[in-house]
Order: sequence, then structure tokens, then C-alpha cells
Amino acid sequence: MFIKMANAEHTLLSCMHQTCLFVFFTSSVSLTKTAKKGLETKQNLIEELRKCVDIYKHLFIFSVANMRNNKLKDIRTAWKHSRFFFGKNKVMMIAIGKGSTSEYKDNLHKVSRFLRGEVGVLFTNKTKEEVQEYFSQFKEMDFARAGNKAGMAITLDEGPLEQFPHSMEPQLRQLGLPTALKKGVVTLLKDHDVCKEGDTLTPEQARILKLFGIEMAEFRVQIKCMWNSETSDFEKLAEEEEEEAMQDNDTEEEEGGGK
Repeated sequence: MFIKMANAEHTLLSCMHQTCLFVFFTSSVSLTKTAKKGLETKQNLIEELRKCVDIYKHLFIFSVANMRNNKLKDIRTAWKHSRFFFGKNKVMMIAIGKGSTSEYKDNLHKVSRFLRGEVGVLFTNKTKEEVQEYFSQFKEMDFARAGNKAGMAITLDEGPLEQFPHSMEPQLRQLGLPTALKKGVVTLLKDHDVCKEGDTLTPEQARILKLFGIEMAEFRVQIKCMWNSETSDFEKLAEEEEEEAMQDNDTEEEEGGGK
């Protein structure tokens, strides 16, 4: 009896050992495949960027304030004749070169120092004037997010809020609004200051502004610098004050978790 139990235990331990080895092997293979795929993706991006350097006349670095994917998509659609790359700053720096000894083409390393924060790369055959004219005019308002600064003071007046169904009253109250139901109508019991100009918006304030249809965030693009593939000339286009303002806006949004 003892021998049978010992054999059974040995068989069980052997099976467990084989199972552990299988799981370990499978996990290792999976991690290896993931790492390989990630490396291939980076390499493809580097090759694609360098191909664009060879094809297009101009390379521009642009920064984005109050980033919205749908707005960026609109720009891509309008500029189908050009190529946009957004994100993966470190990989893009490798592609064009971090220094004069590693740059893909002359003076490209000067572009690298602008690849930080919410920035993208535009490859185009359009002139500097055409690019600047388009992007200086492309500004669209959107709802502010938590962490953004309030562009103005907002006060809600006492009285009925007939735009909201009665079922929303508890939600409005939870956001800090002094509301109640009066004859089935959501009512603001007294004037309420939502925010003051310059306030860093909380999630509750941002939600209230959106519920009342108040847009404060301006999506805009700023052209920071340009590189000419025909002459290898580099030109800085953004002033320091403008750059700092855009960067401050991006930092506030990131800290507020509003991407």
C-alpha cells in the first residue's frame, strides 16, 4: 500500500514538474515574441521616417495644445498629400539622429531637441508659408479637462435647469451643485460659482462645464521648427514665450490625467 502511494506521489510530482516547465517555456516564448514584435515595430518606424526624409522637401516639428485625437485626425485628412508622425519621440530621435555624428542627414540633429512633450513630425512638399498659414488658422474649441486652466469665470444663475431630466438631479448634487427637485423640475437653489479665471479645474468642475455645454479648451497647433531637405538648412520658427506657453498647457493636462 505504501509503495503504491509513493509511486502515485512520484507520478503527481513528475506531472507538476512537467506542467511548470511547459508554462515557463510557453511564457518565455510569448515574452520573446512580444519583445521581437516591439523591436520590429520600432525598426519599421525608423525606416519609414528616414524614407520620408528622402522623399519630402520639408520636415516640420509641431506641438499641440489641448490634444484631441479627433482634431488631429481632421488635420491628417486635410493634409493627405503629406505625412504625420505623432508620439514615440525617442524612436523618432534615433531615426533622424540625436547628435551631429549620428544624424541621418546634415543638420537633422538640430531637430531632435524639439522632440519632447506633445509634439509631432510633419513631412510635406508645401512651403513654410503655406504650412504656417494653415496651422495658425486651425484653432478649435473643445471641453476643458481636469487639470486645464479655466479661461474665464463661470457662475450659474439660480433657477430651473429644464435641460436636465429629473433623474439627473442626484448626479448634479453629487458634483457640488446646490440642486433640488421642485415640481419635478431640476432647480438650482442659489447662484453657484463653478470656477474663476485661472483656476486649475477639478474633475467635478470639468464635468459641470461639459454638462452645461461650456467649452474652454482651445485645440491649436504651433510650428516649432523646419528642416529643408534640399539645402539641409534648419530654422527655428517658434518664439521662446510661445513654446513655454504650449508646454505649460501640456503639463497641466498631463498632471490632471486629461489625455
